[in-house]
Amino acid sequence: QVQLVESGGGLVQAGGSLRLSCATSGLSFSNYGMGWFRQAPGKERDFVARITSSTRTDYTDSVKGRFTISRDNAKKTVYLQMISLKPEDTAVYYCAAGLPGTQLRSSWIHWGQGTQVTVSS
Repeated sequence: QVQLVESGGGLVQAGGSLRLSCATSGLSFSNYGMGWFRQAPGKERDFVARITSSTRTDYTDSVKGRFTISRDNAKKTVYLQMISLKPEDTAVYYCAAGLPGTQLRSSWIHWGQGTQVTVSS
């Protein structure tokens, strides 16, 4: 049974930082691309960042230079370091696993349950 469990969300002031984690089990982690998506109230679930099995990374333009995705294959965990947070970053953040996964939501196979990030102004 594949499980992806996000943690690290919370309430932070604008300009602050958070690090999200996504711990996985039940899959051959090192073979999977891992990604982060986010969904604000009333909006679609949008691509944020991804990291391939070969550690190539890709970001949506609005987070470039502020967010960093990384992975630890030994821990089967993917991270999203977020700095200089803005109120518009407020959303539920979801972790996803894919082979390999692209910016399209439909290309991802497994999903976590999400963690709330709220950035106050």
